[in-house]
This record gives sequence, C-alpha cells and structure tokens, in this order.
Amino acid sequence: MSAQIIGLHHWFDSPPGRYLLAWEQARLDEAVADIFGYHGLQIGIPMLDGLRTNRMPHQWLALGEDGLAWLPGARPAGQAPASTLPGPDPLRLLALLAEPVALPFTDNSLDLVLLPHTLEQSVDPHAALREVERVLVPEGRVVISGFNPVSLWALRQHRARLYQRLGHGRLYLPDAGEFLGYRRLRDWLQLLSFEVESVRFGCYRPAVRSSHWLERFAWMDRFGAQWWPILGAAYFVVAVKRVHGMRLLEPAWRTAPQRAAASLPVANRAAAHPPPHRTGLLPGDGAGTEDRNQV
Repeated sequence: MSAQIIGLHHWFDSPPGRYLLAWEQARLDEAVADIFGYHGLQIGIPMLDGLRTNRMPHQWLALGEDGLAWLPGARPAGQAPASTLPGPDPLRLLALLAEPVALPFTDNSLDLVLLPHTLEQSVDPHAALREVERVLVPEGRVVISGFNPVSLWALRQHRARLYQRLGHGRLYLPDAGEFLGYRRLRDWLQLLSFEVESVRFGCYRPAVRSSHWLERFAWMDRFGAQWWPILGAAYFVVAVKRVHGMRLLEPAWRTAPQRAAASLPVANRAAAHPPPHRTGLLPGDGAGTEDRNQV
C-alpha cells in the first residue's frame, strides 16, 4: 500500500494530476460551504483543503500510517523527497492518524465526512463506507470523489496495462487500488441507507501528459458536461444519511407564519340578509277575514 500511496502522490504532482486537483477543490468548495454542523472530518489527500469554505468549529484531517508519505519532506526508502504540491500545509491540518476502516469516533458523532479518493486506496472500501455510516449523525453528509472507470483516462489506463503485459509502456493513472465505478458506489450507498443528493462528473480533456495539450483541449470541459456527461475522468458524489422513522424538527423561525384567510366581499347586501319567512297570506288577507267574521 505504501508504494501505491507514493505513486498517487507523485501523479498528483503531474500536469493531469494538478488539473484534477483543481477541479475537485472547486467542487468541494461549492458542496461544503452551506453544510452546517459542529464536527467535520477529511480522510486522506491533504493537498485538498476540503473544509476551507465550511464554518464548522471542529475540523480534522485523518491520515493512515501509509498516508505519512503525503507530508512535506517525507523520504520513503528508495524514493526522492516529495515535491511541494499546491494546497494547505498538511502539518497544520493533521489531527490524527487513523485508518478509514477504524475511525476513533463514537457512533453518530460527525456531521460531515470527506473521502477524496479514499475508497480507492482502502484495502476494504465497503468496510470503510460502513465505518463512515457509523460515525455520521442522522442527516449527516458524506462527500466522495474518485476516478471514473468509464472515461477516456480509464481507457488509456486499460491500454497501458495491456502494453505492460507485452513488456513496454507505462501507466497513465496511478496504480493505487481499484477504481470504484459510480453505479457500484451508488448501490453501496443505498444498501447503507444513504440517499444520493447530487453527483457530478468532470475533467473531460483527453488523456495527455503535458500541460500545453491540456490547455489546448480546455474547450472539452464545456462541451463534455453537455454531450457526454458520464464520461468524465472523475466523479463527485454528495450523499445524506437517512434514518427511517426519524424526522428532524426545524427551528420555529424557519416555519413561515400562516396568514389568515381573507374575508369574501359581499356583493349584494340584500342577498346577505334575506326577508323574513312569509306565511302564505297576501297583504290584507288577515283584515278581510276578520271583517267577514264580524258580519
């Protein structure tokens, strides 16, 4: 696993890696800005400051034992020192060392969990997702990003693996675990009582290595989202933990005051006050009868 983490780290320092990081950072800033709560956790990829636009008072960054290779100045055996990548200082945000399958939090204690490429690096991605479901509060949110196995980048990765079997070529994407498709991830989320709130695909430029060619194909990001949306190189999913039989009460100030029903105008006052009930006698009938009786 350490070699996979190192490979992923150096790939993020390449032009396509920085292009992907910029897209994911923009999506994170949009997704978490209006999520309220008290406790937020990001697991892995310290180059992404996923909680920088969020206003939760307690924020943590968790790295596994192998994730120490992300830190500046880390020099694994046989590797050069890690280069400086854009993003926050990991030492400033690092709060704990923990594996995704065993988080040191009690049940129903976190309001937000970020998993940027975390499931791809985990030895048991489904167990890591179950652990996230355990620590999230009801109506808590999980944000997941990963490589899309149905994309132009994945197609080049499959071709590179075939060439490697023949003895030549190199991989385009990092060889860091198994890429988890969106449909499979959606099934896992539904199994754990998560409801997918939003999903986005991005990074539609072709699988090239130089920044010059990536800039020349920048127009594909605009047209790709419209014409082939599910073929982006990466996906971005926001899901909500639902608990059956539970309904959260909203504050009273969120309840809109109900207006009193407007009174109907009276168009005809005579119709509003009908005449008294008639006895069936014509005017003067009573007097005429009395006179006849006297005669």
